[in-house]
Amino acid sequence: MSDLIQPEMAGLRSVFVGAAVRAPAAAVALVVLLLVVLAVIAAPWLAPYDPLAQDIGHRLLRPSAAHLLGTDGLGRDVLSRLIFGGRPTLGFAAAVALVTVPAGLAVGIVSGYFGGWVERMFMGLTDIVMAFPRLVLALAFVGLLGPGLLNGALALMLTGWPAYARLARAETLMLRRSDYLAAAEMQGIVGVRLLWGHVLPSCLPAAQVRVSLDLASIILAAAGLGFLGLGVRPPTAEWGTMVAEGSKVIFDQWWLAAIPGCAILVVSLAFNILADGLRDLADPHHE
Repeated sequence: MSDLIQPEMAGLRSVFVGAAVRAPAAAVALVVLLLVVLAVIAAPWLAPYDPLAQDIGHRLLRPSAAHLLGTDGLGRDVLSRLIFGGRPTLGFAAAVALVTVPAGLAVGIVSGYFGGWVERMFMGLTDIVMAFPRLVLALAFVGLLGPGLLNGALALMLTGWPAYARLARAETLMLRRSDYLAAAEMQGIVGVRLLWGHVLPSCLPAAQVRVSLDLASIILAAAGLGFLGLGVRPPTAEWGTMVAEGSKVIFDQWWLAAIPGCAILVVSLAFNILADGLRDLADPHHE
């Protein structure tokens, strides 16, 4: 068994090394994102203090050995809140992506493959949904249903799938009359097996690039809701909320807003760089 596994592992390593050489910036971005995700997962063990613990006697302290990033207006450790604050932000982005990507791909593949009234119905619905700005609809949902990232996530889920539907439809239309699918159908592969095993894999490379770009915008949307006070409810730590709290004392303790702002910038930029790298790997001739 080990003799079989070792060549496979060596093959995977060579693929990853080759990809890293061809897109070094994307490889660095991926490492940064993995480190952020690991830090967020291990927050209870990495955070030096309880992120909710208040100590008014030590409020607005400058960065020091005791508090590496200082303390906020309620004496809470900024580093601890920064680590825990990534949880709702990244969880928000992951939840939206896990719903919008499969839903959009399913709608697009079914529309492109069957055509006719099915395509007209689904693409008409897609055009209607795309007419609503995502962030504006998120604000409307939160205004109607109350503050909270869940309501904002629902709005972004409802408006995020059309981009993937259009992408999958375009890929499916190119495949629908191809010899590749004709050969599969001649072998008795039809219906869901055909769409799942032969059409969907062709849509995934473009979807990977799209979701990397989308994750950056979703994180910014989550931070925007938090900054406006429409995200997670205090005292839960969240990057956008931390920026809003720090902006109140930005002229005296500028780092309180700058530190979570930099976290948002780094993660969003990393997703954008990763998307560029994935695009270059999928299409080396892209300019």
